[in-house]
Order: sequence, then C-alpha cells, then structure tokens
Amino acid sequence: MEGRSERTIKSYQYVLEGFSRFLGDRPLVEATAEDILAYQVDVAARGLSDSCVRVATYALRGFFYKILRRDDWNHARLPKPRKPYRLPEILSQEEVLAIIEAAPSPKYAAAFMLCYGAGLRTEEVIHLEPRHIDSDRMVIRIERGKGDKDRLVLLPKLLLLVLRECWKKYRPQKYLIEGKRPGQPIAATSIQRAFRAACKKAGILKPVTPRSFRHAFATHLVESGTRLQVVQALLGHQSLNTTTIYVRLAKNWLGEVKSPLDTLKPQPPAH
Repeated sequence: MEGRSERTIKSYQYVLEGFSRFLGDRPLVEATAEDILAYQVDVAARGLSDSCVRVATYALRGFFYKILRRDDWNHARLPKPRKPYRLPEILSQEEVLAIIEAAPSPKYAAAFMLCYGAGLRTEEVIHLEPRHIDSDRMVIRIERGKGDKDRLVLLPKLLLLVLRECWKKYRPQKYLIEGKRPGQPIAATSIQRAFRAACKKAGILKPVTPRSFRHAFATHLVESGTRLQVVQALLGHQSLNTTTIYVRLAKNWLGEVKSPLDTLKPQPPAH
C-alpha cells in the first residue's frame, strides 16, 4: 500500500472483504483469476459503476501479486473496464461565486475557496494545517498529496484573509479546518454535503461536486493564458497528458474556430 492515500487503502480493504464474502467458505489464497473475473461481473451486475469494477480489479491484482506473491496466472490479462470518457461540467466564475456565497458557514466557504482558489483536492483541504500557509511567499505547501508528493500552490490574498478570519472564529487545535471534534480534520463527506446544500441554495443545477472547483480552477487558468506546464505543476499532475483535458474544456479556443455553416449563403425560402 506504499504511496496510497488513506482513502484508497480503505477502498481496497472494502474490496477484499467483499471478495472474501463472494468466495464463501473458500480462503482468499485459493482464489483464481477466474474468481476475480466472476467477481467483476458480479460487481457490475449489481449496478455499480465502472469505477467500482476498476477499483476491484486494481485491489485484487495488487493483493495477489504483491501480498500473496502469486505468479501462477497472468495478471496483465485481467480485463480492465473501459472508463467512459466524459468531459466534466465546468462552473463559470459567476457560479463559483454564487456557491461560495451560499456556503452554510465560514469554514465551508473557506474550504470551497481552497478548492477553487488553489486547485486543491478535498482530501488535501481537510489535511491542511496552519503551518502549511506561507503568507510571506503567498503559497500553500501541500504535503503528501496524490502519489505521496509535496508541491506548492497559490495562496490568493482573498483566501488568506478568509483563512485568518476562520482561524480567529474557530480557533482550530491542529488542522486548518476542523469538524465538531477539536483536533480532528473535517470529514470530506461534510464538505460534500455543504456543497450540495450551497448549490441548491444558489440555484446551480449542473451535476457538479466539490472537485468541480478544481476543474474550474484549471480551466479558468488555461482560458486566461496560463502555460499548461504551470497548470500541471499547480494541480500536481504527474503527466502533462492529464492536464491537456483543460485545453479541451477551455472556451477561448472555440472562439478561434469558424463553423463551415457560417460560410454558406442559403437562398431565402420560396413562398
């Protein structure tokens, strides 16, 4: 599990528990590749998403190969469900502002602003500590982000002011944004619930999640002319290919293209 986030580890444990129940009385060490294939079919048949099937594949493949050291079947030939390619919905700046202003409390507004103003993942937001905020250099230090990597991100002036006000109001013991229990980080699910409530209050009907703030952050940077390599570094993407999706999401390049329909000169309809 080296390099895996706590959330990923819990997901993998959940998969192994489910696979064990699927096998019944048979122990995990006796499972075969065919059992894994059958389990994938079972997961899909229960109406779960391709993402769930994919997580099950990765978890079981890693367990048999790295933990049990099984080499009696070809791991590479296990089918990997194809992830349907869908462009994420992008919030406009007006919609972003409306959601932030509709936040249930200042701490949730701060969480939303961290996602949009710095392009953070929810898991990164909830593990931020005051020591990660460098107001002299106007940067935020993200420690052990996705892939167990550190990086620096932007600290907008407005965000700094909001974080200071939140600190004065809530006086957190350890984490920048804490839940009801002092010294414990706020739960990601709490941020998700607050986001849904804010969207409803703001009248936002798009199918969006807190991660949509991160998508909007990157897309708006690309639209403003920020180099793709800079966006890649800010997001913490290992590959530039992952970042190029925001070029397709940016609306400014569409303005440079003229539809061939505009070159037609249709005749007026006959009466």
